[in-house]
Amino acid sequence: MDIELTINGERTIVEAGSGDDLATVLRQHGYIGVKCGCDGGTCGASKVFVDGEVRMACGMAPADANGSEILTVAALGTQDDLHPVQQAFVDNFAVQCGFCIPGMVMQAVALLDSNPDPTEREVRKALDDNVCRCTGYQKPVEAVLDAAERMQGEQSVAADGGQPVGTPREEGDAAGCCGGGCDE
Repeated sequence: MDIELTINGERTIVEAGSGDDLATVLRQHGYIGVKCGCDGGTCGASKVFVDGEVRMACGMAPADANGSEILTVAALGTQDDLHPVQQAFVDNFAVQCGFCIPGMVMQAVALLDSNPDPTEREVRKALDDNVCRCTGYQKPVEAVLDAAERMQGEQSVAADGGQPVGTPREEGDAAGCCGGGCDE
């Protein structure tokens, strides 16, 4: 069956087999950022935006997306110009094996679109249906909170707590350099 979709801004017609889900169809057409971790729409790795709503493509019938606009993680940014959420995941070491990360990033973008200043609890709840076996979730949560600050323009220091060049330190502020033990 032919399905008409707009994928990452490009209108296309894709062929879907009778047993295919949307994630399979997208991957067959080169959108490999859409991961399939469960084949049932429960792990969160296959999240994409369908007409502006984050959805799990795994387990979604392609016919249900006919005529829809689909955005995958690849639409968010490029290798040279990452979306603030993608950059925060990198800077906060929230990417381990990377398998679940596209789904987490898409969920984080959806969260920050609706709630630009979430609490840690709200971030944890938003990421709750994203299964990750590597990170323990702390680093992704930190990354989303960092991305929220970046997107609001509040962060001017490195994610690791570093100071911008030329920022004066107070005398005796050992924490301003390496955390103590020096005379600076």
